[in-house]
Amino acid sequence: MTCLVADDDPVARALVERFVQRHDALTLVAACEDAIEAANVLAAKRAEGTPVELVFLDVEMPDMTGLELAEALGAAAQRPQVVLVTSKREYAHEAFDAEVTDYLVKPPSYARFVKAVERALARQATPEASGETAPASGADPDVLFVKADGKHVRIDLRETPWIEAQKDYVLFHTPEREHLVHVTMKALEARLPDAFARVHRSYFVRLDHIGDIDDSSVVIGRKVIPVGATYRARLLDRLNTL
Repeated sequence: MTCLVADDDPVARALVERFVQRHDALTLVAACEDAIEAANVLAAKRAEGTPVELVFLDVEMPDMTGLELAEALGAAAQRPQVVLVTSKREYAHEAFDAEVTDYLVKPPSYARFVKAVERALARQATPEASGETAPASGADPDVLFVKADGKHVRIDLRETPWIEAQKDYVLFHTPEREHLVHVTMKALEARLPDAFARVHRSYFVRLDHIGDIDDSSVVIGRKVIPVGATYRARLLDRLNTL
């Protein structure tokens, strides 16, 4: 797997670099001093057609944190796997919400590093295990059948203005009712049509339902939905603005 390391601490960065170089399954593409540099490298590699497959990210970095970068890396099907590396255990919950592959506490041992790599390799080999499967051939991309209330319920995504995370579940808001479904945001993102955009770590919105947008939110009907700073530019790129 091609990989990138980003950490503003040169000692910690050098340790992970050394671990990467010792592992036969990994190829180091770049070592970055902050998340912004890492984001630029990742974008350049995608443009070249050689996307990075695995990213080791420190959490606490200036200007942009590792968690913020992890959340802004794009659609699940195109996103590199992320392993967070941090000195603070309290970020474990945020790491789960960001749907990263693993979470290493500094300074990681080589044995623990190898365990994280093996997890990433297993996910790469069997992406369906993470729910990252494509819709069935011939299926209507705007219709999704979800398991709720003990049965598979049909949801017309054209009539679903927004979807929000609820811990280990997501909540589909439709005109008739709300549907609470046990699925991760990452797995769901791979199944949503292009008409949806992620605007926050906890929200997807249907672009053709947006009424107004300001610096930190969008309005759909009477609902005000927050827009994360790391998602705003991508959202504006997808809207027809003047």
